[in-house]
Amino acid sequence: MISWQAKQFKELTTNELFELLKLRVDVFVVEQNCAYPELDEKDRHAESRHLMGFKGDTLVACARLLAPGVSYPSASIGRVATKEDHRGSGMGKLLMAEAISHCESIWPTHAIEIGAQEYLKRFYEGFGFVSKSQMYLEDGIPHIDMKRAV
Repeated sequence: MISWQAKQFKELTTNELFELLKLRVDVFVVEQNCAYPELDEKDRHAESRHLMGFKGDTLVACARLLAPGVSYPSASIGRVATKEDHRGSGMGKLLMAEAISHCESIWPTHAIEIGAQEYLKRFYEGFGFVSKSQMYLEDGIPHIDMKRAV
């Protein structure tokens, strides 16, 4: 069973912050071999939320929820990561469903936009996202912008 928590940066405990950043760095920097600034001011933005999925005391999934106007005109979901040993178990679907639910609760009148890795296009389409850009490279990885209407 997964327990979900969504917290602002200032609400994170030291241990939660460590686990969150470790998971993101493990996935985005190490596994995907991308040397880029994983941390940015969006993490500390007053309206940002850090969604964390715990199995017991272990962080197994996370996503960053951003208010309208921070990355896109709409609300957005980013830094979507699942611990390697929990992939293929449906965890990604649970994570996205939870992230969408939180965004709809916090910003109910706004669409949700994402910058998705292109190979995950069909995955996100399953949640109602539609492509709104051509492929572009971000940190050497093909991405597309996608949007989910209100």
